[in-house]
Amino acid sequence: MTPRDPHEAHRVATPLELLFDLCFVVAVAQAGGRLVHSVAEGHPVHGIAGYCFVFFAIWWAWVNFAWFASAYDCDDVLYRAATFVQIAGVLVLAAGVPRAFDSRDFGVVVAGYIIMRVALTLQWLRAARSATGAARTAALRYAAGLVVVQCGWLLWLLLPQSMWAWGYALLIVADLSVPMFAEHAQRTNWHAHHIAERYGLFTIIVLGETVAAATVAVQSSFDESAGPAELLPVAAGGLLIVFAAYWIYFAVPAHEHLTTRVRAFLWGYGHYFVFGSAAAIGAGLEVVVEQQAHKAHLSQTAAAAAVTLPTALFLVMVWLIHSRSADQGVAERLILPVCALLVLASTFCGGWAVPVAGLCMAAAVAVGVALPTRRAASG
Repeated sequence: MTPRDPHEAHRVATPLELLFDLCFVVAVAQAGGRLVHSVAEGHPVHGIAGYCFVFFAIWWAWVNFAWFASAYDCDDVLYRAATFVQIAGVLVLAAGVPRAFDSRDFGVVVAGYIIMRVALTLQWLRAARSATGAARTAALRYAAGLVVVQCGWLLWLLLPQSMWAWGYALLIVADLSVPMFAEHAQRTNWHAHHIAERYGLFTIIVLGETVAAATVAVQSSFDESAGPAELLPVAAGGLLIVFAAYWIYFAVPAHEHLTTRVRAFLWGYGHYFVFGSAAAIGAGLEVVVEQQAHKAHLSQTAAAAAVTLPTALFLVMVWLIHSRSADQGVAERLILPVCALLVLASTFCGGWAVPVAGLCMAAAVAVGVALPTRRAASG
């Protein structure tokens, strides 16, 4: 297993990578579904905390595979077999999500997480076997870091629940530190355009899951009690949010900004909030639908916040990690922060909160398209 050329022309995602991403949708859907249940039942703190924990495991396992594959994808028998093991691991993790939310039993989730990480550790050891010098050191550091942190997650399960929050925080820091520790020896041969495409494809998949979740919620409410007068504005607003989120995310070619290791780390880590908020928008739309159908134990404003808060977070994070670094004027750079404030303000628009938030998002896209055109014409 030798490293790929980081400047390889026409490098694109492989069918195996696409299959890997699609299998992760199962885990994302499970996490979003339990978040909906907790928030609708009036337990938002419990739901958000559980969602953040589970989504970290999903996201970080995906991130580790994506960056490894960008550097070492040889697509041979052993590589494919190891990837299939990682896919099995995420399915185990997904199966443990309801138990983690309902009874704080994280054993199955951690087991799925460890299955994925053990397969990845073997991949790094295989890469180290074929490497020399600093590249071998980096691969061995990755493998050692993964083993140490996974032992930490096993020990975390043995802690009393009163210490879980502290242990969880320390282990997250340890997990996030492994790439920085490993690549201090030498940067792995990840391909900037390939990484940007992989992240973009996963963003599309998460947004697609949002549409699917909202569709199921609307359908179930149609079948039971609520009618089109209540739900069509919510559905229309939700679609506007998703369409605008897609447009905003892909407005700037991200690979052009992955020029240094530090930038790449910040960009890659920042996507925890991009992916998590995008998936949470779908959960929020389900909460709004349930509230409209009088099945959720929370106020109209609280239900609206389940959509507007993750939408605003998505806008802010996309702005922070790559949109604000583009070649733009001051007015263009302010579009996303201002839109985020308007989306938050729409929380208090009662039953029209979601459509108003959707219109704010659509307006941001329209202004973002018009300003560069106007600047080019005047220049």
